[in-house]
Amino acid sequence: MTAETLTNWARNITYTAKELQRPHSVDALRALVAGGEKVRVLGSGHSFNEIAEPGPEGTLLSLAGLPPVMEVDTAARTVRVGGGVRYAELARAVHAHGLALHNMASLPHISVAGSVATGTHGSGDANGPLAAAVREVELVTADGTTLALGRGDDRFGGAVTSLGALGVVTALILDLEPAFEVRQRVYGQLPLAGLDFAAVSAAAYSVSLFTRWRHSGFDQAWVKGRADRPVPDFPWAVPAAEAMHPVPGMPAENCTEQFGVPGPWHERLPHFRAEFTPSSGEELQSEYLLPREHAGAALRELDAIRDAVAPVLQVCEVRTVAADEQWLSPSYGRDTVALHFTWLADTAAVLPVVRRVEEALAPFAARPHWGKVFTASATVLRELYPRLADFRALAKELDPAGKFRNAFVRDVLGD
Repeated sequence: MTAETLTNWARNITYTAKELQRPHSVDALRALVAGGEKVRVLGSGHSFNEIAEPGPEGTLLSLAGLPPVMEVDTAARTVRVGGGVRYAELARAVHAHGLALHNMASLPHISVAGSVATGTHGSGDANGPLAAAVREVELVTADGTTLALGRGDDRFGGAVTSLGALGVVTALILDLEPAFEVRQRVYGQLPLAGLDFAAVSAAAYSVSLFTRWRHSGFDQAWVKGRADRPVPDFPWAVPAAEAMHPVPGMPAENCTEQFGVPGPWHERLPHFRAEFTPSSGEELQSEYLLPREHAGAALRELDAIRDAVAPVLQVCEVRTVAADEQWLSPSYGRDTVALHFTWLADTAAVLPVVRRVEEALAPFAARPHWGKVFTASATVLRELYPRLADFRALAKELDPAGKFRNAFVRDVLGD
């Protein structure tokens, strides 16, 4: 079909593909890939840059029409999930079998395959990114054939957080664990002065700090503790008296249950309910991930430029995530602190501030989230990833003609 006018979730990107295709079977998808000149995949559209853009001569593939495969193996504690499935529906299916994912992003609305391909991470000192649960990835490669890469294969470290550069992900096999309940409590202001960030981030299974950078400190702390563990001690701030939304002025009913009410893992680990619009809905996003030991210094650098940041900022979230082994993961090889910015939906006003933020964080080897707004040059990006040459070789092995390499990926790889 000819391409309809199609934008990403934030509507700051309009795709220029020659055609949009929504195959309803893997066989149909394989034929489209084999016959395509340039191919990229559109997941849930929750990217804020041109990572999914195939160009005016290319094909944009949506996997939303594929069967929503969710095959749970309770004995092995794994699930095989189709490339078009989103976290909300996967979580419900897994929980029905008494099992759980170890981690979830703040939005359950996003696709599983797209999330792990861009290094989306969830939260928690001891919790690896979403890609850490993947034990096997099934790809349709450039010639239309199917390839499975699993743990133990020398190429696996490049196969999951792959920016869509290796092929079309038709399925993933994920590790699961026994289901658990979570209690979520929200606290009020937390000053930056004297903050023991390591103690704060380690206080619970998952901790998120929110600030608008209107002052030197945090406006909210979201503390998520497993119900099968002692109630987290959080002496640094006072519990909120009413239900909160991270973005001021947005309705708290959009958010997951608070006040320590226990509930299933998939209804507490995300910040937002699956049936409501996440975040503010009118926004741009950036995120930078850097070694956790630099958290305090990085926060002080941001505090020093808050007069520039605050006017275009809706909210900034600070979380942690454990190191992983995916070559292009922003958390590769280092326990990480993630600094997330939800900006106003104004590209012209936001981009100069993004550059200021990147300059402030440059001394800490901050890696930008692959699916969000950033201005770091290809040269800078290549210096941040020690396994980039290995990934470049893998991309050339699986896609020698560059069918899946768009301008975004070429910049990253240095092609």
